[in-house]
Amino acid sequence: MNVGDLRGSVVGDVVAPGDEGWDAARAYHSGIGRPELVVRARTVGDVQAAVRYAAAGGLSVGVRGGGHSAWGALPGGVVVDLSTLADVQVDAPAVHVGGGATWGKVARTLATRGLGLSSGDTASVGVGGLTLGGGIGWMVRAWGLAADQLIGVQLVTASGDLVEVDAHSQPELFWALRGGGGNFGVVTRFDFRAHELSSVVWTVLQLSGDARPVLATMRDVMANAPRDLTVTFMDVPAMDPSAPAGATLSALWIGDDEGAARAVLAPLVELDGVTVLESGVRAYPEILLDMPAADPSQPVPGFIGDNILAAALDDDLIEAVVSFHEAHPASVLFLRSLGGAFGDVAQEATAFPARRATWFVMEGAFDIPGVLTDDERVAAESGWARIAQSGLALYGNFTATTDQTLLARMYPPATLSRLSAVKHLWDPQNVFSRNFNIRPV
Repeated sequence: MNVGDLRGSVVGDVVAPGDEGWDAARAYHSGIGRPELVVRARTVGDVQAAVRYAAAGGLSVGVRGGGHSAWGALPGGVVVDLSTLADVQVDAPAVHVGGGATWGKVARTLATRGLGLSSGDTASVGVGGLTLGGGIGWMVRAWGLAADQLIGVQLVTASGDLVEVDAHSQPELFWALRGGGGNFGVVTRFDFRAHELSSVVWTVLQLSGDARPVLATMRDVMANAPRDLTVTFMDVPAMDPSAPAGATLSALWIGDDEGAARAVLAPLVELDGVTVLESGVRAYPEILLDMPAADPSQPVPGFIGDNILAAALDDDLIEAVVSFHEAHPASVLFLRSLGGAFGDVAQEATAFPARRATWFVMEGAFDIPGVLTDDERVAAESGWARIAQSGLALYGNFTATTDQTLLARMYPPATLSRLSAVKHLWDPQNVFSRNFNIRPV
């Protein structure tokens, strides 16, 4: 099949270099890609045709939902844009979500029905990429990962076939899809089990001074906190467009019980240097972030650091992350509480690693010309290595690199071997390789 044949076989648009609208077609949220072809699918049949075209031509397939992934930057291949396959249908408690939907649309649709899912923090993040990689969201302690709420998918395989996958029809493939990333096909529909969610209590604390006592108190509070509470600590420089500069602690309590939320957070509020910026009942969609799209004229800064799933936020780890931030003012620190329902899931039940982690930690220094010297880069690398020692695994959804060597940090050997066997069965030619790639074995 040539490009002309592909155009004749799909309802959507096939856009190639030189075509009108090419630059718009190859743009994704985080930058400008350089694929060989973009297929803007309007139907599931379009997805099937695009995959068959790529497989027949020995081309890899990249899937675009929200477009936040760094994989959009890789040159070549066929990009399948799912953005028009974004319907959200509610058949409570089930929710059927198109593969191109974003979490903001899902949250808004569910809110009208008094329902919710634990999802990404940013409204424009795609449902697909986040879910397949796990999905650490604001209700992770109460409801687990986005992948833990998944009950089935509709999948276009590497051969272009359409299959329904759940725990009964294809249990091993369903296992792999929950944490193994986009290695096994194009998900055109996600089926979730939603939860009752009328509102949330949203609290934001502004922090000043030494972060050590704040982090230690946050750790102690969360050790015995109800599962309805999840917290995030974030300290960012003024250069980060996704959040206001400085240190904040944000807390989400499921429901509208402001008194209960205040009581649990009281030890934090009473600390020196802590100010309550806002606190009150909100609709869940209101607290999702709006992250501006990347500016193609501005190069993306380098980043020395990464993330870990940590078993505990002990004093040594607190000292390591605070010392790093003090040494590198142009750096970002992000911590999210885990545990609860996240840890209830048996390690072997899904492909997602490190179920005994109780904290997610991300930190790194921005490497911008004129900001870091060579010695400071070395110091940042050393500081991150100290932090990384506390990690059980790396969370692939939250790393901005496309370095394939990180795969060994994402999965233990037994999980990686099992994923490779599933890959061999469903994608032996490795058509879906634009990801942290599980090679077929």
